[in-house]
Amino acid sequence: MSVPESTDVRSTSNVDALELFVEVLSQAEEVSTPDAFYGRLCEAVCRLAGMRRAIIFRYDSASRMVRAAGAHGLDLDQFAGAHVTVESAPIAARALREDRVVEVVGDVAGQLPREYAAMVTETVRLVCAPMAAAGRAVGVILADRRLEDPPLDDADRHLLWTLGKAAALASVARIVSTQAEKAEQLEQRIDLAREIHEGVMQRLFGVSMALDGNGDLPEVARHRCAAETQAALGDLRTAIQRPLGRTPRATRTTFLAEVERLRRMHPDLGVTLEPGSQARVPAGLEPLAQSVLAEAIRNAHKHATPTRVSVRLAQVDDAFVLEIANDGVLGRGRRAGMGLRLAALEALQSGGIVEFGEREPGTWQVRLVVPGDD
Repeated sequence: MSVPESTDVRSTSNVDALELFVEVLSQAEEVSTPDAFYGRLCEAVCRLAGMRRAIIFRYDSASRMVRAAGAHGLDLDQFAGAHVTVESAPIAARALREDRVVEVVGDVAGQLPREYAAMVTETVRLVCAPMAAAGRAVGVILADRRLEDPPLDDADRHLLWTLGKAAALASVARIVSTQAEKAEQLEQRIDLAREIHEGVMQRLFGVSMALDGNGDLPEVARHRCAAETQAALGDLRTAIQRPLGRTPRATRTTFLAEVERLRRMHPDLGVTLEPGSQARVPAGLEPLAQSVLAEAIRNAHKHATPTRVSVRLAQVDDAFVLEIANDGVLGRGRRAGMGLRLAALEALQSGGIVEFGEREPGTWQVRLVVPGDD
């Protein structure tokens, strides 16, 4: 029985995509950053599918935004401050919604975010392949051909669609790896709590029982209590040298750029950097400050109806201070969620604290304070 030609084409493209995927994954340890990994994937897409340029946009859970993750034939730095959504890129919305490769021919300016339309001034064949698997949309691969180049055929479409699935698999694999890392951190915190309970608390409980007795404490008992207390302090000192919570992830942006991005993303919140906020965010505190800022803005967006969210930076007696206040907490009491509590644990590892609560009726404030090195 003969095999239909379309089946042969799809089988060949599937094999090509699989071989490409194995090749790129086998080189993953040689690249220094995720951007380089996805950049190689873009290069391979161009090589296999006959594209001129390609770029991958994917959702980054660390920054909670869609970002350019890798490119070939394009300078990735020009997308560093990109604010991309499915609403601003209709071709991406259609590709993800229909789970198929979409091709637009001619003037494609209307298919891209307004700030990037100038990058494609000539008429081209713009192609978008969805990065989606198991009903989970991860991102898209955008690529282009010159107008004089031939249009996509069935083999090209199926190859690009398969490559999108492969890229989605790579992203999901990274997410699973991150979740495993978080599970390990949680296990470490449980071990820490158990260690403090079994060591420090047991010793201090014994000392409290001895001190709670009637009559004068004999000299031998006093020495024993002192020794147990010193041992408990030693156990506690050893225990708290271990990580108390998650470590803020490295960031590719700055605090001020993140304030501007969140201002554009949530125009209804009125995110404003207070005048006089000239304090410099120490480089070592950038991930922590951005994490606290993102959590405070997310809470304001989800749980309040503010007309203004003020962000203030200050340097007080060598301490770095960050304050985020929103004026939209009305009519009911609020309790802090898990995100702010985890942010407080992050701050502890830098020697700082995170305070949060209703500063005055209707105003909720999140405050990060980290003392100087001294």
